[in-house]
Amino acid sequence: RFRRVALDSQSRRGGLLRQGSVLTVTSYATRTSPVIRGHWLLGNLLGTPPPPPPANIPNLKENTVSETLPMRARLSAHRANAACASCHDLMDPVGFALENFDAIGRWRLTENGLPIDASGGLPDGSRFNGVTGLEDALLKHPELFVGTLTEKLLTFALGRGIDEHDAPAIRRIVRDAQRDGNHFSSIVLGIVNSSPFTLRKTQ
Repeated sequence: RFRRVALDSQSRRGGLLRQGSVLTVTSYATRTSPVIRGHWLLGNLLGTPPPPPPANIPNLKENTVSETLPMRARLSAHRANAACASCHDLMDPVGFALENFDAIGRWRLTENGLPIDASGGLPDGSRFNGVTGLEDALLKHPELFVGTLTEKLLTFALGRGIDEHDAPAIRRIVRDAQRDGNHFSSIVLGIVNSSPFTLRKTQ
């Protein structure tokens, strides 16, 4: 059953980005994936997913890269390719900030005996180190997370994708939630009172 767990100020746990479930689902079975983690965070928390990869871009051939190298070094081949770099320069820095967590969310300071470089950045140019720095950077733009959450909740509530006609209602919900301290209940109430929801058509 659910039970309250107290975390001290030095704990590595707490918050969405540190959950083992999120960290595991954004990794491969045997290793982390800064690419998947970065893509997930940009698309699901900030609402700014990177564009799809260009056609005919081959997968990274892992058997040509030493598994003893840190993940940052292993992914350097993709970032060196100009066709790949446009997306990887957006996703990878976000994912690298979570590299202290392994593929199942355990905290670590080294990988294959080498220290982990968890420095990262967001597409707005902000730079930081580790998950704490990433969280602080995200908290500086709460409207992005609230807007993305509103869009996803509205999609669920309407049973359809959102379109440009829903944009005014989403902006209104975000503004009202901001005035109320961005409480989750404010977003939910904003959705159920919004025009797209109250005027929805049943099939």
